[in-house]
Amino acid sequence: MAEPTTQAPVMEMQHVSMRFDATQALEDVSLTLYSGEVHALIGENGAGKSTLIKIMTGVHRPDTGTLQLDGQPVHIHNSQEAQSLGIAAIYQEPMVFPDLNVAENIFISHRNRGMVMNWGRLYKDAEAILAQLDVKLDVRMPARGLTLAAQQAVEIAKAISLKVRVLIMDEPTASLSAHEVDQLFRLVGALRSQGVAILFIGHRMEEVFRIADRITVLRDGKLISSRPRREVKRDQVIREMVGREVGDFFAKTQVERGALLMSVHGLSREGVFSDVIFDVHQGEVLGFAGLIGAGRTDVALALFGIAPADGGTIEFEGKAAKIHSSKQAMNLGIAYVTEDRRGLGLSLPMSVATNISLPTLRRYLNGAGLIRRSAEQRTAEEYRDMLMIRTPSVEVEVGKLSGGNQQKVMLSKWLNARPKLLILDEPTRGIDVRAKAEVHHIINDLAEQGLAIILISSDLPEVLAMSDRVLVMREGRQMGIYDRAEATQEAIMTAAMGQHDRAVEAHA
Repeated sequence: MAEPTTQAPVMEMQHVSMRFDATQALEDVSLTLYSGEVHALIGENGAGKSTLIKIMTGVHRPDTGTLQLDGQPVHIHNSQEAQSLGIAAIYQEPMVFPDLNVAENIFISHRNRGMVMNWGRLYKDAEAILAQLDVKLDVRMPARGLTLAAQQAVEIAKAISLKVRVLIMDEPTASLSAHEVDQLFRLVGALRSQGVAILFIGHRMEEVFRIADRITVLRDGKLISSRPRREVKRDQVIREMVGREVGDFFAKTQVERGALLMSVHGLSREGVFSDVIFDVHQGEVLGFAGLIGAGRTDVALALFGIAPADGGTIEFEGKAAKIHSSKQAMNLGIAYVTEDRRGLGLSLPMSVATNISLPTLRRYLNGAGLIRRSAEQRTAEEYRDMLMIRTPSVEVEVGKLSGGNQQKVMLSKWLNARPKLLILDEPTRGIDVRAKAEVHHIINDLAEQGLAIILISSDLPEVLAMSDRVLVMREGRQMGIYDRAEATQEAIMTAAMGQHDRAVEAHA
């Protein structure tokens, strides 16, 4: 990794503390950012990362401590002031305007382009900025047609248009495939070479160690360490994050697979995916790998009846099955844990208990059609204990829980439906390393109990570590199925990128 281009810091936060009611979010935290350096900030959910970012971007004012830019004290009151100082942030979900084109999105924050828009100049300037990043996009294309990776490139271009000096990247790879992460990191390299100071927040250790020049660890709002990457090892960082020794974070053990549960033959949906063929057995974890847009989630939506297939056949427990609705899927014993837990998977204003009972509400009705709250609470408390959901009460609003605990509530919700096949779509997206380990242990335990699991993940190490077999897709087409022993990262990525179309026996 490159050394800082100058020893004079661009931005410093010194002895910053901040409290929200009874919660000490930050306590005496200092952070130094240098020009041309990628500085990774890591820690579990609740470690204080988000609060630190919000102070840097003017959303919060610290109770104590100072911020300095080029050695001079600054007081940032809002995001507009932060932008004017050259501080910008991009997030896990890019904040583009879908009905504006690429050029309009890049310059949306500019207020000094005159009363009459010079469209020719706008497009030329946008193309020039994208050229700096070696990004090829049609600047007249509406943003709604862009991939997630392309939207992030537009966000970075927008930051450059504002003469960014400090760029905060908060979980930018959480929704990207391995190939798209490579593209993003090339953009990060371009920014580094231009002297931008980059604060990179991520949960994937392999990415942090690949991209960072310096690594800072927060835990419980306190600064634990801040060192050049070459001076720190992965196990040491994880130990500092969680405050204890952590062994194998991928907990999958070899389980003898049980009886055949479901067979899929030639499953297709016109214009989306075609000719998907696989079996899944009791006690098996079948991983779905591929780049973003490969069609993995579309197959899951078809199996759960949300977007039914229009071709092919499904056999479930040896009988032909028609799945045209979620109700039909649930009646068979299929459950689907969506990747969008906040938007589609959970009702954030509702309690933990209410969320867990939602798919099986009829089970909790009395003769008068009223909900038996005591039975609902007992069920929720059982899952709280079983999955170690960290909440003082099952009546707490789900929106107040950390991302990892929200994920466990969503798992509880569908496990309570007593499925035979559980489809997990990005089950560890956006959660910290300890929560991720706990989810992996849950998956392992469920498989040992005989539950069949389809695991969809853009985190390739996760797929390889947790799956008994891996099905690879590309652009709606199945590229092959790999047994655990032959499912190497190289083999999976080669198939996912279309460089090797391997005929594999789907019903091994």
